[in-house]
Amino acid sequence: MKRSLKVAAQSIIEYTILVTIVSAALSAMVFYLRRGMDVRMRHLAQELNETNR
Repeated sequence: MKRSLKVAAQSIIEYTILVTIVSAALSAMVFYLRRGMDVRMRHLAQELNETNR
């Protein structure tokens, strides 16, 4: 019985670590995608302002 609980606890810890790593990776991706889109929008705004002059 003890061995079964130990294996179950280890599995839960492994899944928790996996979910943490995946969510950290997704957060980093969202951060860089948002940053890239902000730069793109800034460049588009600059191009549009230059054509109005």
